[in-house]
Amino acid sequence: MVDSPQDPSAEHLPVVLSNAALGSLPASVARPNYDRSELSPGIVHVGVGNFHRAHQAWYLHRLMQQGLAMDWAIIGAGVRPQDSLMRERLLAQDCLTTLIELDPQGISAEVIGSMIDFLPIEDGNGALIAMMADPRIRIVALTVTEGGYFVDPATGEFDIDHADIRHDTRQPTAPRTVFGAMVAALKLRRDTGLEPFAVQSCDNIQGNGTLSRKAVTKLASLSDPELAKWIETRGAFPNSMVDCIVPATGPKEIALAEKVGIIDAAPVTHENYRQWVIEDDFCAGRPDWDKVGATLTDDVHDFEAMKIRILNAGHQVLANVGELLSVQTIADCMDHPVIFAFFNKVQHSEIAPYVSPVPDILPKDYVASIAIRFSNRQVHDTTRRVAFDGSSRHTGFVLPILRDALAAGGPIDGLSLVEALWARMCWGTREDGSKIAPNDPFWTQLTAAATTARDAPRTWLLQSHIYGDLADYPRFSSAFEFWFTLICDAGSEAAITAYLDGSYSPN
Repeated sequence: MVDSPQDPSAEHLPVVLSNAALGSLPASVARPNYDRSELSPGIVHVGVGNFHRAHQAWYLHRLMQQGLAMDWAIIGAGVRPQDSLMRERLLAQDCLTTLIELDPQGISAEVIGSMIDFLPIEDGNGALIAMMADPRIRIVALTVTEGGYFVDPATGEFDIDHADIRHDTRQPTAPRTVFGAMVAALKLRRDTGLEPFAVQSCDNIQGNGTLSRKAVTKLASLSDPELAKWIETRGAFPNSMVDCIVPATGPKEIALAEKVGIIDAAPVTHENYRQWVIEDDFCAGRPDWDKVGATLTDDVHDFEAMKIRILNAGHQVLANVGELLSVQTIADCMDHPVIFAFFNKVQHSEIAPYVSPVPDILPKDYVASIAIRFSNRQVHDTTRRVAFDGSSRHTGFVLPILRDALAAGGPIDGLSLVEALWARMCWGTREDGSKIAPNDPFWTQLTAAATTARDAPRTWLLQSHIYGDLADYPRFSSAFEFWFTLICDAGSEAAITAYLDGSYSPN
């Protein structure tokens, strides 16, 4: 372990990462002890971002270090043009990745090798479809972010009217979406007498497997109802809960990898914590992830709910006000006395009451552990990254808790204030006057709605694709209007202080 990220691990010229260079890495850097040429594919993973490589790929690598799962190697894939850059970077270094663990006491590095190829990114996704139809592939996994599941937030159903879904329905052999590619590949498997692969979502969405099942079977039914029945009957869509804080990679992270002796175009930093809870429901086998620390269970729901509500919703409590007050990182937010007090009160009074305990963990204890993890200053997790795609993250993480609180008659002032802070952030300027660069797929629409809300706050809630019918709940709409007006008049810190001391209350 290195004492600090400023100290190189050894007097050693940095090595350009590749298979050939593994033997030349600094002694302090762990690396594959298995022969990567002996690996064969078993998993296609769509969406090869930092989280996948720090989490699912790492668990598989740990099995391979024990001489296990050698026929489960990962083939990387993507369906967006921007995935090409990651493909180029990883192929240039033989699909190896440097993982740097950010322990508060120091850092350590390892190179993992569980990915062996990355498919071309192309219109029609022909290479992806062909690989998923390969009999060696038994799992297709994905991390496509919360917004990648084509869910109508107002109904919770698969959005068959989305332009990309309409395209895939009309042209099922040349789809645009990951789910369209899965349907095309599953059709090929059925038509050639193969069994289906399991679809394993690893995104931060409660019921991620259930959502994947809806997406694949509904899309299949639009062009081939018999195929949809075959997938529903023979396929598998395990739910899972994934937990590891993984910051974005930029120049600082690339420089950190170089300091530990590796030139890596796409290193990954991560906190010193991981948890993976997987529903044990696979139709074509699986690696023995439980041998390297994953939890296999028949009931993932409570684990999912605890993590998504306390960690992911907690991130949204911090990030929007952090952006408004020019607080750069989540750890900085935890050091800010007003923001931390806000986080603490909302967690204990308005989030934890709607979280069930899981084996050996009470909600209040999980809140305490999250506070420690968020405070890790080695993890340079920016408020901008955490605030990204609020239109998906608020609908997926925050608003379900708000609905539960409304149904239970519990307090909602803090959650309403969270929504008001997000709306104010979507003006696109911080309170010091600096500009917030676009940070949501729907940024233009959000900024227009936030601007209109300056004079008529309730109009923000009329975005039915986000809030559904929540504008019709007087307790929430009046609380939102109160907090948004106070933020506009006195600033976000004054509004939070009013919430904390109870000097003003909309309810």
